[in-house]
Amino acid sequence: MIKQTTGEKAFSVFNYFLLFVISVVCLYPIWHVAVASVSDPLMVFSKRGFYLWPLGKLNLQGYKLVMQNPNILSGFLNTLFYVGAGTALSMFLTIIGAYALSRKGPHWNRLVMKIIIVTMYFQGGLIPFYLLVKDLNLLDTRMSIILPIAVNTWNLIVMRTAFAAVPESVVESAKLDGAGDWRTCWVIIVPMAQATVAVIALFYAVRMWNEWFNPSLFISSKTKYPLQLLLREILIKNDTKSMTQLGSVGQSQQESYRLLVKYCTIMVATIPILLVYPFLQRYFIQGIMIGSIKG
Repeated sequence: MIKQTTGEKAFSVFNYFLLFVISVVCLYPIWHVAVASVSDPLMVFSKRGFYLWPLGKLNLQGYKLVMQNPNILSGFLNTLFYVGAGTALSMFLTIIGAYALSRKGPHWNRLVMKIIIVTMYFQGGLIPFYLLVKDLNLLDTRMSIILPIAVNTWNLIVMRTAFAAVPESVVESAKLDGAGDWRTCWVIIVPMAQATVAVIALFYAVRMWNEWFNPSLFISSKTKYPLQLLLREILIKNDTKSMTQLGSVGQSQQESYRLLVKYCTIMVATIPILLVYPFLQRYFIQGIMIGSIKG
């Protein structure tokens, strides 16, 4: 075992302390909302500041109010559709695009890559974007949320880099055995780059789950709202009256329950995506590192 010097020990202690502080800063907001969502609403309303444990008796009334709201259930189902269909379409387009750009044969690969990279720095702007969606007759449709952001330039570049890292001899062997480009892509390349594929899928799913800006521009029917757009209305517009009109709750307690409902809605919108990450965590660092080895 190599003996550390005093300076190295001090540096290690500083690193651990810094990581601890960063972890607390990142995790405490989630903990604060989680604790407040199961606390007594009157105590939460009257006491502001840091919460380390639930205030008063454990209270799940806020979650009951949220789950009884038909808009929340509709928004949750809409979000599941957007995440599932959007991630599937994005992965399909990204994989076939990355495969085509990663092959060494075509001479137009570099030109297309340069054109794609330009889109990372120069965009048409919000008004042309809206007019394009309008001209395609996508306004107030579910496709207006999925199609405009189907392919992310950065994800395409990372996927292309991972596919390019697959030895060319493997591809040539597959073609000698009679495999075409379609089979080579899905049977040979994708399994060999499964770590990167899993990470890019996570990126697309998280992006689609958190999407609220485009729906606020293109969606006018509340029945098509994703969960995040409903959450925005609850937090910014204070639209919680439909969830706090209960006979068992006095008028003087309405404001406290509205605050409780906000905390509970945030948790309902956050917990599902947090539960997915642990299953893909082992692919996360590996996939990003593989995608950054070669340029």
